[in-house]
Amino acid sequence: MPKHVNTRVLAGLLLGGLICAASCATINPRSLEEAIFKSGPLDEATVAAGLKDALRVGTERTANGVSVLDGFLGNALIRIALPEEFHDMAGALRTVGFGRQVDELEVAMNRAAERAAGEAKGVFWDAIKRMSIADAFAILRGDDDAATRYFRNATEDELRSRFGPIVHAKMEEVGLYRIYQELSGYYDRIPLVKKPAVDLDAYVTDRALGGLFTVLALEEKRIREDPAARTTELLRRVFGRTDP
Repeated sequence: MPKHVNTRVLAGLLLGGLICAASCATINPRSLEEAIFKSGPLDEATVAAGLKDALRVGTERTANGVSVLDGFLGNALIRIALPEEFHDMAGALRTVGFGRQVDELEVAMNRAAERAAGEAKGVFWDAIKRMSIADAFAILRGDDDAATRYFRNATEDELRSRFGPIVHAKMEEVGLYRIYQELSGYYDRIPLVKKPAVDLDAYVTDRALGGLFTVLALEEKRIREDPAARTTELLRRVFGRTDP
């Protein structure tokens, strides 16, 4: 693959958008290509470094976006609902007047995910540091979710192992276990019912990670389609002038 042609075109289509505001106007790919050519030749190492810089900013923005108050709870796409196994239990408890406590349990799950989500940044950044030039160009040549799939493959196991204890601690902080124990006690008093067996730590951890990657994929898709604000010198060097 030529070092100074396809790399720059592909880079322009993906990278800038990881830091693009949603209100940015779309640039015609041909205009973007012409602008990148005007910025002068770029070697593969520089383009790969630009990709890493963009991914660092993009993953930070993703993690920050879901780790704020209502980052999960207020986002219908990633809001953590009660486990399916809890539906009968929740319905029965609502019937006997414990609806507020059921709602508190769901809120607590989302609050735990929000408080833990910011911890993903370090894991993402480690993956970016380990990224080879070959990895970078595989992302540049890939589909709309190539970067997200890279992160999922490179970080999910580590995220899960590091996220689990964090989620557990945050669930304790927000009182989730206390709420669940209270609800379980109420439920046990209802005749002829069986309490569901669900690993809440694993459930919230899984949904928290799923939410992170869902938001990252949406961010990446937008990024590939929109121009970027250049927030670092390296990104300006990689992408140059992008005005049509």
